[in-house]
Amino acid sequence: MINPVQSVRIAIGSITSAKMRSALTALGIIIGVAAVVANVALGASFNQYFADEIDSIGTNFIIIEGKEDNLFFDNELKLIKNTPGIASVSPILWRSAEVKYMSDSRIATVEGVSEDCYEVRNMMMGEGSFLTDKDRYAVVLGCNVANEKFDRKIGLQNSIDLTFRLDDGTSATKKFKVKGITGEVNFFGDPSATANNDILIPIDTMMELTGENDYSAFFASAASLDTVEETADEMDKRLARNFGVSKRDMDDKDAKPYAITTQTELLEKTGSWADLIGALLTAVALISLVVGSIGIANIMLVTVSERTNEIGLMKSLGFTSRDVLSLFVVESAVVGLFGGMLGSLLGVVGAYGATSIIGLPNVFPVSLIVVGFGVSVGVGLIAGAFPAYKAAKMNPVDALRHE
Repeated sequence: MINPVQSVRIAIGSITSAKMRSALTALGIIIGVAAVVANVALGASFNQYFADEIDSIGTNFIIIEGKEDNLFFDNELKLIKNTPGIASVSPILWRSAEVKYMSDSRIATVEGVSEDCYEVRNMMMGEGSFLTDKDRYAVVLGCNVANEKFDRKIGLQNSIDLTFRLDDGTSATKKFKVKGITGEVNFFGDPSATANNDILIPIDTMMELTGENDYSAFFASAASLDTVEETADEMDKRLARNFGVSKRDMDDKDAKPYAITTQTELLEKTGSWADLIGALLTAVALISLVVGSIGIANIMLVTVSERTNEIGLMKSLGFTSRDVLSLFVVESAVVGLFGGMLGSLLGVVGAYGATSIIGLPNVFPVSLIVVGFGVSVGVGLIAGAFPAYKAAKMNPVDALRHE
């Protein structure tokens, strides 16, 4: 029986004796494996991109928004704070206000927040520092407000006037000093979903100026990502009881005067998008791989036909059918392995180029290289199986007579 090392040597000798044909055979595998590796890497990059974008707006976050005015008060804030698993909560009050800087006036969204907002919402500061609960007339500007909204850029320690229109028709104006400017964050390319265009002031100061005592929403943070859903469910039950929602309506979102959105919920949605994108890309790549495997099978069949006399001579010299089978299987596997090496390298380079152009994070799991080699060798073995079987079953006498 021929040993594996001899099989490899003979296979390499056969491949190098027909370099052009072997190269063209491997080309199909190279393209197929490169496409699979690149597309799987792109799928992983999309997954990481979605996770990073969601992380940019909060840490283990749970967002509770009211569907109507005058819904949330201190009682609801206390209820959420006392929910097991909650690490911190930042109440939020949204209002529009007239913003005056020097002689320019603009309308902007003003958020009243607590100092916990910095941690809960993963606030990124470009300049200065964030608000504390001890601040009264300090303000943090969104980067777009500071740099683009007015004719002149607003810097740290500059003052702006905020004017709120009250329900009784009067207005309240107060001067605020700029304490910080946020860094630029684009949530899925949409800056409006972040604080880039907002103005943040202490929520107690905002309530004092507007005469409001209710909150627009709560931005809460769970102790860990693993407990976000469990914590949100418990909070949902407490809020539902608080607002008189019956048990039979607990699963009916329309029956509740509030809506809860969690980080894990968004991660699951975006993860399914990334999986779908990855599956579509991989399906396209597999077509190239199938074409490559057909190429190997075709070339191996031609090789068997051309080497019929050689097969007859080998069998007459004592080589068994198993020996002949192993020679041709090893030859196709070597072609597949060579194609896998170049295909994996080409796939990594292609994925890097694509993610760099699109602006996605570069994610290359080590398992991709293993998958690339495994797929290429597997394709080589499968594609070469029938031609090898055909060669092994040849009658040595008929093979020697073949012209």
